[in-house]
Amino acid sequence: MPTVVVTGANRGLGLEFARQYAADGWSVIATARKPGEASELAALSGDIAVEPLDVTDFAAVAGFGDRIGGRPIDIVVANAGTSGPRRIEAEEDARDWVRTLEVNSVAPLLLAHALLGNVAAAKGRMIAITSRMGSIADNDSGGYIAYRSSKAALNAAWKSLAIDVAGQDVIAAMLHPGWVRTRMGGAGAPLRPPESVAGMRRVIAGLTPEQSGGFFSHDGMTIPW
Repeated sequence: MPTVVVTGANRGLGLEFARQYAADGWSVIATARKPGEASELAALSGDIAVEPLDVTDFAAVAGFGDRIGGRPIDIVVANAGTSGPRRIEAEEDARDWVRTLEVNSVAPLLLAHALLGNVAAAKGRMIAITSRMGSIADNDSGGYIAYRSSKAALNAAWKSLAIDVAGQDVIAAMLHPGWVRTRMGGAGAPLRPPESVAGMRRVIAGLTPEQSGGFFSHDGMTIPW
């Protein structure tokens, strides 16, 4: 039975990843900051183990591989994220910007290294859920500096990760889920989580070693840096 790790699985895209993989017979290790409050996750059917993980706790993230043991992991979906402050105009905004970088940029890479041995054992895939808003070439509207910069940093880090792990038969790629109707995306978004996640799963399943380090949309299109 293949195994997937999904962070931030208590709601939104993470919850939908857990739902779909479990429905297809995968063993799912789903993380939530407060598992006791993750009622929708707890209600899912299938082989799902819910693990507590606060991605701002770097010690917990670095030790996550020890917690789950040496089992092979076929896919890691680093999904947990935050939107951060919309404007950087005051001291507290700056502090929130740093926290956004910790959650969106630093924690995913730390998790990737914590689980590298598990993923290498399965010759698996490491997937960062990023955003088109992290594309510098695609930015023609400005604003959202904390979120944009955190996702651009994640993209740069994950690209380096892909190069660093190439000799271990591990594929690392970045996926933009589209504009999705989640708490972060808002009610006006055109995509529903099931559509977005189904598309991303198809992209993940079809990734080749030559595509490692790539930045793709949920529909498989390549996104400019």
